[in-house]
Amino acid sequence: MSLTELGEALGRYLDRPWSRQAVHQAERGQRSFTAAELTALALVLDTSVPVLFRVEHERIELPGGAVSPEDYRGLLLSREPDMPLDGVEELIVALHDIGEVLARPALARLARIGRVAEQVAGPDL
Repeated sequence: MSLTELGEALGRYLDRPWSRQAVHQAERGQRSFTAAELTALALVLDTSVPVLFRVEHERIELPGGAVSPEDYRGLLLSREPDMPLDGVEELIVALHDIGEVLARPALARLARIGRVAEQVAGPDL
């Protein structure tokens, strides 16, 4: 998938498509994301949001230095040492943003089409 194609595909879930330059910046780690954008990216790439953050063995290169995979995973779970790991507030904000993406007219139409297709296909499928 080209940068332009990815940007256009993101536009199906977001208010407008991303430019080729915006996709390039994201690919190089030079762009921040909203929860809604991460959700759209996961949908376009046919993956999940957590997979977008998966790091195996490589260090994460940041402008101010590198972060080990262990520290990176710790940052994803919690920024404060005394903060519980449940992240309820962050989850609520993310779910709200995801709800905004899923409420978009294009997705609502796709959901209706899917329901009709299931009804037409019958219980055997």
